[in-house]
Amino acid sequence: MNTPESQTTQHIERLNSPAFSRLGLPFSEIVRMGDTLYLSGQMGTLPGTLTLAPGGMQAQAQQTMENIKSTLEAHGYSMDHIVKCTVMLADMKDWPAFNEIYKRFFTAPYPARSAFGANGLAMGGQLEIDVIASARR
Repeated sequence: MNTPESQTTQHIERLNSPAFSRLGLPFSEIVRMGDTLYLSGQMGTLPGTLTLAPGGMQAQAQQTMENIKSTLEAHGYSMDHIVKCTVMLADMKDWPAFNEIYKRFFTAPYPARSAFGANGLAMGGQLEIDVIASARR
């Protein structure tokens, strides 16, 4: 989907919604290359801001998943297009609680996924998730 906020270079399309563009961040919201979408890491920030959702890991996990969903939908895709998630948790003890929230956004068969503990996530966040999705509609 080409929008005024997208840029295409040699079969690589950079997609940025107007709300994302207003944040002025030094990366693209989504990069499309062929039939593959690469979403930049999503965190539990409140929509249109760089403020983390209050309430700790569970609130941030819920907001992160909502952000992934709304980012895909802003460009004409859905959660069903996701093929791989990479999850970075500030504390691996939060793994079971994260899984409960994660399962609310998918049905079996689930996307492929990897996860690891990370020290020092941006903005002091509790988690970050990056996503690879299919661009086929």
